[in-house]
Amino acid sequence: MTAIAQSVTQRILEAHLAQGELEPGAAIGLRVDQALLQDATGTMAMMQFEQLGVARVQVDRAVQYVDHNVVALDFKNADDHRFLRALARKHGLHFSRPGNGISHYVHLERFGRPGDVLLGADSHTTTGGALGMLAIGAGGLDVAVVMGGHPFEIACPEVVEVCLEGELARPWVQAKDIILDLLRRLSVRGGKGKVFEFTGPGVATLSIPSAGRSRT
Repeated sequence: MTAIAQSVTQRILEAHLAQGELEPGAAIGLRVDQALLQDATGTMAMMQFEQLGVARVQVDRAVQYVDHNVVALDFKNADDHRFLRALARKHGLHFSRPGNGISHYVHLERFGRPGDVLLGADSHTTTGGALGMLAIGAGGLDVAVVMGGHPFEIACPEVVEVCLEGELARPWVQAKDIILDLLRRLSVRGGKGKVFEFTGPGVATLSIPSAGRSRT
């Protein structure tokens, strides 16, 4: 694993830099192209967005998914879903109804676009990285602020190249096992403040769905 002199991630960062300098660890602000919310955090996030006083979302595409609290034991989840549908219509978000699919996979298939910056209030948002996006999971308030037209503030990540050679011994291993082995070697702390970008001939042997499952 080595630092990449000029990577896809760095080119995306340069194209979306709104403030700051692209030095690892430095505070930067990024212009965000797409945003997604899910219903577990979406109700509060949409209320926070309304407090900004912005009539329509200010990103190119925003989607409110209902894919977490879908069990209708009483009126509470159903009321939240109606609330989210109404605010999505009012403020210009797409609305993905209950049963339509899991947010990170539906977004990858319907709205994924290489080179975009995606901010989502779901830890699996990074699935978009398999398609060549800079996809970042964040809190609902962060997404609400971005939808209001403000840059996403973050510490500039270090980009680390992971060169893949050969081929996985299928069917018993898949792309997710690559990430699990990185975790074994580096621990979760070892990935803090970093983006791991996969290169080399081995990448061509991996499918986008299997790479997406690995949260790369």
